[in-house]
Amino acid sequence: MTLSRPQVAALLADNGLAPQRSLGQNFVVDPNTVRKIARIADVRAGDVVLEIGAGLGSLTAALAETGAQVIAVEVDRGIVPILREQMAGLPNVEVVEADAMTLNWHEFLADINARHNRSADATFHLVANLPYNIATPLVADLLDGVPAIQSMLVMVQSEVGERLCAAAGTEAYGALSVKIAYWANAQIAGSVPPTVFLPRPKVDSALVKIVRHTTLPLGDVEPEALFRLVRTGFAKRRKMLRSALAGVVTAEQFVEADVEATLRAEQLDLAAWGRLVRVITPDLHL
Repeated sequence: MTLSRPQVAALLADNGLAPQRSLGQNFVVDPNTVRKIARIADVRAGDVVLEIGAGLGSLTAALAETGAQVIAVEVDRGIVPILREQMAGLPNVEVVEADAMTLNWHEFLADINARHNRSADATFHLVANLPYNIATPLVADLLDGVPAIQSMLVMVQSEVGERLCAAAGTEAYGALSVKIAYWANAQIAGSVPPTVFLPRPKVDSALVKIVRHTTLPLGDVEPEALFRLVRTGFAKRRKMLRSALAGVVTAEQFVEADVEATLRAEQLDLAAWGRLVRVITPDLHL
């Protein structure tokens, strides 16, 4: 059962709890919104969904309605018993008390596969309502190191969502945008107003859908070498590349890579960054 604003408020009050600012807790309290999120996630019976930051279970219940197996991960030990009680009648929901930022994802997913008789190379979907302070590092770390997570639908502050999906030449475009584009296709899949949360945040939220590429667009490039170069370039994003990458890329290498040295980092798309990294690290091609 998805939860309304009065129901969420009552559950918190009855258990002597309140949303914790330190955890970035903003509970979704609109049944239509959580069902919309479950629909956009495009999960169905037979899928395994990892929900990060399950809270009191409103979105968890909506995901369970799809018939998918839901692994609801919650870090707040005060909330976890309530979440377990709320989900007790749903056989396709498991509640796990854990911190997504410190979780050993490979062991965690291997254990899920073993318990559900899934193959070792089975894939997962992730759905999450992420606070600002963990959204960027968690998405980036999962893309870098957990290929079994094939798709993500994350609800983040609109500003963060724009950064995840930004194209070259836009104000929001940065090193994170390049990393996302290397691993996956990302797009804004919807918006969520502050009015559907308890407490109400001061900004709008965005639903960002991230789906891994089946074939990497720069499959011959070593990713860490690419990301290191990109970070160096964006560290001085207002400077021309010949200055921002001084000592890293020579004038001759800019010419060889067909990249104008007078451009700025935010003007280079993924393909251009790939040409640069191939020129300066010829021995690191995969």
